[in-house]
Amino acid sequence: MPANSRPPQIIIITGPTAIGKSGLAHRLALEIGAEIINADSMQIYRYMDIGTAKPTPVQQQEVPYHLIDIVDPDSSFDASDFRDRAQKIIYELHDRHIPVLVVGGTGLYLRVLLRGLFNCPKPRREIREEWKRQAQGQGAEFLWEALKQRDPLSATRIHPNDTYRLIRALEVFELTGRPISEWQRWETAGVREFEALWVGLTLERSVLYDRINARVEAMMDMGFLEEVRVLLKRGYSPDLKSMKSLGYRHLLESLKGEKDLSTAVEEIKRDTRRYAKRQWTWLAKEENLNWFSLEEFDKVYNQIKDFLRTEK
Repeated sequence: MPANSRPPQIIIITGPTAIGKSGLAHRLALEIGAEIINADSMQIYRYMDIGTAKPTPVQQQEVPYHLIDIVDPDSSFDASDFRDRAQKIIYELHDRHIPVLVVGGTGLYLRVLLRGLFNCPKPRREIREEWKRQAQGQGAEFLWEALKQRDPLSATRIHPNDTYRLIRALEVFELTGRPISEWQRWETAGVREFEALWVGLTLERSVLYDRINARVEAMMDMGFLEEVRVLLKRGYSPDLKSMKSLGYRHLLESLKGEKDLSTAVEEIKRDTRRYAKRQWTWLAKEENLNWFSLEEFDKVYNQIKDFLRTEK
């Protein structure tokens, strides 16, 4: 079949955190000769390996991975950057007749890849600075309460300590009079450039929560706390967007003496479980998602093979 005779096909492997997306995708890639594009917004950062559950060096030697370790923790990288880079890779692999697996649970990345960027206003420095000034005086909780009054839906999706996203949501509301949750609606139509097969992993919630707890303990055993120390030694500020992410912000609080380590670890588990619940809520809105358990590898494999054979 000549290159570009049809839109590129991509297989999306998604699901809540810790459910086993990476392991399934790696095994599939080995079976079908695919390459993997990372769609996890934290695995893009260098030096942040343990807390983001990146594929191991051995796995990255076995299968080509894209969009992992591409920027430093203090670099700017957003959904638009992801879309531009991912699209380029997809078309290159399409021309070489190599199957593409897009793997991750960052909903915004998947949304913009398939349905384009929402027409949201660009940041306005003076507005952001004013919200930052108020937060410095009254704390991040003030930002969360302010957003809760203006955009209750976004307030349920953004952690009260995530000042970057809280300020962005407040800024959008101030600029447009509309909540950012409206601008970001998954149902927003866009130009479909790819044929996509969605594969979602599901698991009994209590079992997933046990997996999350166990993974956090494993991360600590692997040296997660030392990874955070090294990031500080490299000069990366605790105020960076990347350093305020799940797990990293909790351990920074422990290192600063604001809470003991055991409390920080328990809060990582709790907030990761909450994050998984939010991911499930988002995924439930995707009508085209095909759900499987980890034990159904053969079914997943067969559906992917049928999809890749299909002429459309």
